[in-house]
Parts: sequence; C-alpha cells; structure tokens
Amino acid sequence: MLATPRSRVTTHVLDTAAGRPAPGVPVSLDSWTGAGWQRLAAGVTDADGRVAELGPVDLPVGRYRLTFATAAYLGAEAFLPEIPVVFVIDDVDAHYHVPLLLSPFGYSTYRGS
Repeated sequence: MLATPRSRVTTHVLDTAAGRPAPGVPVSLDSWTGAGWQRLAAGVTDADGRVAELGPVDLPVGRYRLTFATAAYLGAEAFLPEIPVVFVIDDVDAHYHVPLLLSPFGYSTYRGS
C-alpha cells in the first residue's frame, strides 16, 4: 500500500531535450488571496527531478501557482528563466501532481497522478 503524501501538491521536472530528470530547479507554491499571491512553500527538485513535499497537507479550494525557477537549471541565458503554472484545487481530499516537461525553448505541463 502506498503511503499517503504529506503534501497535496507534488511536482516532477523532466528535461525532455536531455531525456532525464532536471535536478536543482527551485519551485515555489503560492495561493491566490484575492489581493495577490501568498507564498505557502518552496523546495528544490532532487536528483530524480522531484519535489515530493511541497506545501501543507490541507489546502482549501482555490487558485494556486507553482513557479519553476528554470534559470537555475538551464543557465543564466535561459529563454524561459521562470515558468509559472496556475491551477485550481477543487477537491480538498485529492492529490495534485503537476509535472513540468522542460526544454531550452519550451515546456508543457499536465495533471499527473
């Protein structure tokens, strides 16, 4: 049986150009308050490109943002030095895995499992 995550939000960054995980990418989690974004948590991808624990277990329904500081991985001349991904939590009991597939000049993301 899989252990219940201690965080409702996890992520995984994969370097699609190199065909491997992207370690060392700083990632922050923010929530929308109506007046602006509020930082909830931050982490850095591990050797497998994952941030397994990002933020509190209990998150209310609302709008959230993961920001990937990709220049730390791609270098100072990165075309995309920062990538914000805004998503909605609509089920407070669900797990939200938000992977980022990264290349030097583009990215894609989706809701994973």
